[in-house]
Amino acid sequence: MEPLKACQDPEASTINPLSTAAKSSLADAGLTPSGTPGEQGSPAGLSPGETVFKEGKASILFPSANEVFYNPVQEFNRDLTCAVITEFARDVLAQRGVKVLVPGETERVVVSLSEETNEVDVKTDKKNGAEEPHLTATVGEKCERGLRVLEALAASGLRSVRFALEVPGLQSITANDFSTKAAALIARNAQYNKVDHLLQASCRDASMLMYEMRGKKERYDVIDLDPYGSPTCFLDAAVQAIGEGGLLCVTCTDMAVLAGSSGETCYSKYGSFSIKAKYCHEMALRVILHSLDQRAGVYQRYIQPLLSVSVDFYIRVFVRVFTGQATVKNSASKQALVYSCVGCGSFHLQKMGRRTNNGKHMKYSAATGPPVGPECDHCGQRHQLGGPIWAEPIHDFDFVQRVLYSASGNPSRFGTSKRIEGVLSMVTEELEDVPLYYTMDSLSNTIHCNTPSMLQFRSALLHAGHRVSLSHACKNTIKTDAPPAVLWDIMRCWEKTNPVKREKLSETSPAFKILSTEPSLEACFTVREDANPQSRKHHLKRFQLNPQAFWGPKARAKTGGGISCNLQDKRKKCQNKRKNQITDSSQLKNFPCKKFKQGSCTHGDQCCYSHEPDQAHQDKME
Repeated sequence: MEPLKACQDPEASTINPLSTAAKSSLADAGLTPSGTPGEQGSPAGLSPGETVFKEGKASILFPSANEVFYNPVQEFNRDLTCAVITEFARDVLAQRGVKVLVPGETERVVVSLSEETNEVDVKTDKKNGAEEPHLTATVGEKCERGLRVLEALAASGLRSVRFALEVPGLQSITANDFSTKAAALIARNAQYNKVDHLLQASCRDASMLMYEMRGKKERYDVIDLDPYGSPTCFLDAAVQAIGEGGLLCVTCTDMAVLAGSSGETCYSKYGSFSIKAKYCHEMALRVILHSLDQRAGVYQRYIQPLLSVSVDFYIRVFVRVFTGQATVKNSASKQALVYSCVGCGSFHLQKMGRRTNNGKHMKYSAATGPPVGPECDHCGQRHQLGGPIWAEPIHDFDFVQRVLYSASGNPSRFGTSKRIEGVLSMVTEELEDVPLYYTMDSLSNTIHCNTPSMLQFRSALLHAGHRVSLSHACKNTIKTDAPPAVLWDIMRCWEKTNPVKREKLSETSPAFKILSTEPSLEACFTVREDANPQSRKHHLKRFQLNPQAFWGPKARAKTGGGISCNLQDKRKKCQNKRKNQITDSSQLKNFPCKKFKQGSCTHGDQCCYSHEPDQAHQDKME
């Protein structure tokens, strides 16, 4: 399917974007491609086999063949996005003299996780010296001073419909998809939910649509990118089409690439080489932030991360994009290379650039390094080199705190409110100036000893005068400002009370080398009260179990709008190949001969493979 030709007026392409085929699809359903606020027609009866799925405030129509991409497990993603955009709208529209009204929210509620009390502290959010806005914005109503939102890859339009029904202060929503079937369904869902005065369907190439809207007066306030796999092909257009200080929301589901299984592919897509390590999920977040900052820097723009989370099978980042040539010069000093030991897992970061404040001027120079020698100081093994990655904070803790307050104070707003509260509480507890982390099981596995409890190890670090926190990206993590030498000294002290059989250790193993050195400090494992984080103490939902069977990424949608094939059938076909190995050569007759297809097989009837025409190929030709 070729992309539709661009209209001369970019705005006109979103008002009447559907092709003839899409319009005919809507006509068959008894609907027009677009409606007006005063003409919100009620849809005709459902088509045979068509179902209605409800999520949040939205009711979405789905065809029987599931012809558009949809994954119900990502409800948390959509809930979190609605919460973040609502708080972003509250901040931006307050500067425009508009007050945002959220259903069910009477006042800003603050949940205190302080040590002194377990009660809930209620505070009202009032800015000192700020004037009370004289205009109000509510959900489902068009706000002339509101935000312009683009969902570039909308599929069924569920996310955009939820924005219209749950996020106040919006001027317009453009739900775009390259598939005519998806665009027709978006328009129908907009009318079904009576939000077609806010939501306009678009059938365009996402990159071309954003490139056409990169003028300063046409840019969007919010752009949401949630593709199947990698978003890298859309990032260049997105960083240009987002307005000054606008919100860019990006999802990546290609975790195998970002988590180190294919470092060369990660470099070609994101400009960073990923490492397969225990901290791979946080490194994936920092890789996409590096890629966003690198692409924005080309146009003298820079990013400010608001929230970055790694959950389930994907990562999600929310960043604001600003313009400033002077600030862009700081970009090199915000990126770092990662030296990771292949033996013990110790890592060190090397900044790409250095900036020095000389009073009135800032001096920029190349960084000096490397921070490690040819071999690891602890185990004598070599280092892997990864990155560059984003080495600055990946969250804006003030913003995250406000989102947390809103979500916890209005728990009936989202179906996943408990999980939002748990994840964001962990985010607020993370050490913002400490990139990456260690895990308890990897430290113990390296020296082959029993694993100390989380509270004991955290207490040992606190007794030694270091800071420590957990990470929302993985269980049993240790994010600390202590150098690797301190961590291994603590593990050596733990091993003295929980000895391993050293006679069974190889002299070349990392465990032998680490345990051969005496600790330089005496670790204290007495549990401290502040060693238990508040999110853990309050039993918040932090790491939930798998919500359902086969809950990961679904099958990729076809270009024409259908699903490629049944995912379980594909798994049965492509996996467990080595478990059913061929032991009898006669079984090879069940497989076609590749050389026969090419016309180069010289064995004739003596060939152990089949020379019969491929039945699947014949069916395709018919």
